[in-house]
Amino acid sequence: MTDESRGIGGTVGPPWSVDVLADLHAGVLDDARAAELWPLVDADPEARAILDALDATQADLASLADAPAPPMPAEFAARLDAALAAEAAAKFPGQRTAPAPQQAGSGDAQVVDLAAARRRRNKRLGWAAGVLTAAAAAVVAETIAIPGTSQQPGTPNVAAPPPSGPSVGNDGSGAQALIGKAVGVRDFGPLRTEDKLDACIAAAGLDPKVRPEGIRPVNVGGKAGVMIILTTGKLAQFRLVAFGADCGPGHPAVLFDKVVGEK
Repeated sequence: MTDESRGIGGTVGPPWSVDVLADLHAGVLDDARAAELWPLVDADPEARAILDALDATQADLASLADAPAPPMPAEFAARLDAALAAEAAAKFPGQRTAPAPQQAGSGDAQVVDLAAARRRRNKRLGWAAGVLTAAAAAVVAETIAIPGTSQQPGTPNVAAPPPSGPSVGNDGSGAQALIGKAVGVRDFGPLRTEDKLDACIAAAGLDPKVRPEGIRPVNVGGKAGVMIILTTGKLAQFRLVAFGADCGPGHPAVLFDKVVGEK
């Protein structure tokens, strides 16, 4: 940070380069060069005035670290309050929110301390979180109170889905007739996703890497289920396995498992 056109090279002295004085003030010059320049600079009133200005600037910058945050203008504080109130009203309709503060008259702009605005915002967010927690607790309590909810391991307090698909017997009787229209179908029914079905297959001790020839929902004696069709390695022979809607890791919930076709 030097200016060779002023005070550098040849005779050192006034007129001083501001860059040279700034480097000297910042202590970036080598010791020998600084020892040479300081006596000359101290003897020059113009150079000392520049150094004093640099000292004042450095002090001003240092004071900014401890300075309090400036107050938030009323316009932005009102926008923040309005946005929070609108969000709370949208998520919790029917809940009353505090009215927005009155605007100050022209020429008397109202300002809000930033820390106070943050405390008000955090208080509102805490209130919203409390309402959300209470709502979640109410939903859980209502679910527990619903008659006929499933109490199977792995899916407590979850209402059993209504059965869909063709009806078959509890032992899988009638399922063989579904093979022709089920091969190539991938309808996960109440399980919804392939990952959920894979978890059921693994829980039953089957290999999830072996892809079923067909997947479709079935009504097994009034229970919602999903039937998969597996090949056995023998011509025209299939293994039919049906899982209940509440199956999952550690809980296969197999409704029936039978081999059909040529022996």
